[in-house]
Amino acid sequence: MRLCAWYLYGEKHRGYALNPVANFHLQNGSVMWRINWMADTSPRGIAASCGMMVNYRYFLEETASNSAAYLGTKQIKASEQVLSLVSQFQQNSKL
Repeated sequence: MRLCAWYLYGEKHRGYALNPVANFHLQNGSVMWRINWMADTSPRGIAASCGMMVNYRYFLEETASNSAAYLGTKQIKASEQVLSLVSQFQQNSKL
């Protein structure tokens, strides 16, 4: 879960999220909301993402500002759950 959070939140290509689905939702103003363990247990889900899935949440009153922040300053808006997992990864990582 920590590695998944880091991949989605911290791994970048030219400053934007490396994952194309994350990049799409973040460009449209979503919040990286929740990472779900074993949410897709199909063979394809296990092979593609170890069964993990992420929820992106759209708060209509914040989508324009979230999108502008992401596109302008490359700032990712994320929930406390995601940020906590990222922090745990950073504390335990040797990167």
